[in-house]
Amino acid sequence: MENVSTRRSGQALLVWGLLVVAANLRASLTGVGPLLDQVQADLGLVPAVAGLLNTLPLLTFAALSPLVPRLAARWGAERLLGGALMVLTLGIALRWVPVAAGLFTGTVLIGAGIAVGNVLLPSLIKRDFPTRVGMLTSAYATVMGGVAAVASGVAVPISEVAPGGWYTALGCWVLFALVAVLLWLPQMRAPRRAVQAVRGHRLPWGSGLAWAVTAFMGLQSLGFYVVVTWLPRFLQDNGTSAATAGWLLFLFQAVAVLTSLAVPGVMRRAGDQRVLAAICSAVMFLGYLGLLVAPGAAPLWSVVLGLGGGACLVLALAFIGLRAQDANVAGALSAMAQSIGYLLAAAGPVVFGLLHTVSAEWRVPIVVMCAAAAGQTIVALAAGGGTVHPATGEVPDRVPAPR
Repeated sequence: MENVSTRRSGQALLVWGLLVVAANLRASLTGVGPLLDQVQADLGLVPAVAGLLNTLPLLTFAALSPLVPRLAARWGAERLLGGALMVLTLGIALRWVPVAAGLFTGTVLIGAGIAVGNVLLPSLIKRDFPTRVGMLTSAYATVMGGVAAVASGVAVPISEVAPGGWYTALGCWVLFALVAVLLWLPQMRAPRRAVQAVRGHRLPWGSGLAWAVTAFMGLQSLGFYVVVTWLPRFLQDNGTSAATAGWLLFLFQAVAVLTSLAVPGVMRRAGDQRVLAAICSAVMFLGYLGLLVAPGAAPLWSVVLGLGGGACLVLALAFIGLRAQDANVAGALSAMAQSIGYLLAAAGPVVFGLLHTVSAEWRVPIVVMCAAAAGQTIVALAAGGGTVHPATGEVPDRVPAPR
């Protein structure tokens, strides 16, 4: 009886640790955009250099993600994740120094820390909670998105009232990161069973299903970062005030968080996720199409994009665990999907902005986003079912509904 109680308390502590880690995986990124004008003016940065503050973390994700399974096999997933949280904490602390070198060095370190967390969380959930992948993925995506939305909303108010202005608004999240480090310490002292959890499988480059999961991850990430980067500017060009545009961006993220809560309930009623993923991707298509044909109803389309985007994020993360045969494969699939996915996401806002500049209007880049959402809808039909085998083949059997 005592062993059962101890095991349950240990699992509860692990869940809390995973959720607090998830809370730190976006807040230090989404708080940058609202402050970018202040940062650029105070440090004398040209727009292209200032834009690296949004792009560098995504490029770091893409570069480091393939290395994470091998590093976890060597050091253990828990210890590696604990080290990543310490790197993340150091990166946020460096942002509190009001000089360009500290800002950019801190941004790279933040990207490195988050990259490890992005890859390891799906694998750890698959290992320790194999029958609750959908529920726990939704929980950590909701926490991650909710804190990210709050970070973007409070960034400017904090910069206006706190001593230090914008660099305090960016650096204050170090306290949250320290809490995550402290909560994760018990996991770092646990036995090194994590070596078996992420044993450094080769990335499944030869698997068609793995590529479908990767494409779904990349396309939904591209959509999120394009919307976060460009929706406020689009709204202002169509007559919305800057303050209202900021609140509509918050609305997009808030609706996405609420939607992510509903996804596990729908997943439990389905044998696989093909239809659900296709419908949610089609909702994204509808949101972009609405911006194209009826830009005056942008508040409505912000809600529509949030409905589709929140569900697609949870599905993309859940696919990593649900499509993988075991935690080993989940780690390799997570590394592959997040490496290629975030490389695509990093290119998205740049290409979108370039198309807007070249065409001198919004129609062309939004048409491209409609095409991306249509492609995501097609990919969803492949990514939503089947299993990636350790030998990089697929087992076409239906995946049991997550519980």
